Amino acid sequence: MLAVLAPGQGAQKPGMLTDWLELPGAEPFFRWAGAIADADLLALGTTGDAEAIRDTAVTQPLVVAMSLFVARELGGLPGPVAHPPQAGRDVVVAGHSVGELTAAALAGVLSVEAAIALTAVRGRAMAAACARTPTGMAAVMGGDPDEVAATLEKHGLVPANVNGGGQLVVAGPLEGLAELKAAPPAKARVLPLSVAGAFHTEYMAPARAELEGLVGGLRPADPSRLLLSNADGAAVTSGAEALSRLVSQVTSPVRFDACLATMRELGVTAAIELPPAGALAGLAKREWGGKDAPVEVLAIAGPADLDRARELIDAGDPIARLYPEGAE
Repeated sequence: MLAVLAPGQGAQKPGMLTDWLELPGAEPFFRWAGAIADADLLALGTTGDAEAIRDTAVTQPLVVAMSLFVARELGGLPGPVAHPPQAGRDVVVAGHSVGELTAAALAGVLSVEAAIALTAVRGRAMAAACARTPTGMAAVMGGDPDEVAATLEKHGLVPANVNGGGQLVVAGPLEGLAELKAAPPAKARVLPLSVAGAFHTEYMAPARAELEGLVGGLRPADPSRLLLSNADGAAVTSGAEALSRLVSQVTSPVRFDACLATMRELGVTAAIELPPAGALAGLAKREWGGKDAPVEVLAIAGPADLDRARELIDAGDPIARLYPEGAE
């Protein structure tokens, strides 16, 4: 069984689209995606500096559009497959944070257009929520879990991403993060993150409310391949449930550790991470046993990795290409 992983905000890098523009149709795709998102994604992904692509309002659609373009290169635009989801035989898809919108398109829940448009609204709404109150995030590595939890509560902080592989991201007021950095729990290391605010916490409630007012206009399809949710790692069974979870995820912790655990239980034998790749592949390797894990994990870093990715797709299930021949 093959897992396809879709990265979230934070995976972006300056110039990340440049090498991909050598592929036929790449430049028109990103111009089209930018028109949908109301942002110059092509310029941001080629000449935008680190500060420009840090802007939540544009970074989220940039990351999702890049992942969807590469998914197209692996066998066409995402969409429904001809058979229902089957554990052990289908491709399983999971995204991290905004990458869940990429995963929803891969599973056929949303069209590519709807996924990019909803991502753009999400990014702008979250940027506006960040501007209301000075908040941030930090990675906490190591330490006793109970002591870490007590310290977070003391400083008014909460877990925002439980990523697996020993990685925890916490969020809350800037003063609380500064106090945590100055006096971390024993044997713990705190690394402040360069983000606009406390994602996946109640500070994002205005963004959640805005999304709730929009998704009723969408008509999602039920997933046609296994789609895992960041909420608890469980497979989503209906399009309506997938949309509901995408909205509630804005103020809820990302439990990517639970997604990785479910993939292990499903018997995943290979995983590919769509660009901008690297972070999720690293988490998967650490969670599944490092170098000794019986799972091949491929981070697609550039066009040269596409052939190996296609081989993994065909080896995992020849009838479950990301976009089967003949599909519209």
